[in-house]
Amino acid sequence: MNLAASHLASLLKHPSSAMNSVSSSLQQWRGIRIRVRDGNLDQALSFMQRKMTSSGMERLIKREQTHHIKNSEKRIIAQKNLHRRLQSQDLARKLKSILIKKVRGL
Repeated sequence: MNLAASHLASLLKHPSSAMNSVSSSLQQWRGIRIRVRDGNLDQALSFMQRKMTSSGMERLIKREQTHHIKNSEKRIIAQKNLHRRLQSQDLARKLKSILIKKVRGL
């Protein structure tokens, strides 16, 4: 959210120079684009928040933050990562057994 806010602030301060930097950064990084209709900024911000939540952008931003994470949150994240890793290993094991059976012609 801070990245979008900084781009918006630079657009408002220096529109001509900011447009060049924004257009070049948009070519490098595709983000969420929101149109402000009828000057209704509150509606656009709430729509952007919904889009960020549904696209997973919010999780990426939270992952990048370097603030303190509570121990309970660390445990939850660790459990989710463990569960994801075990599922991946289980799927790999099943696929391996299927491929071995196909290769052997069983």
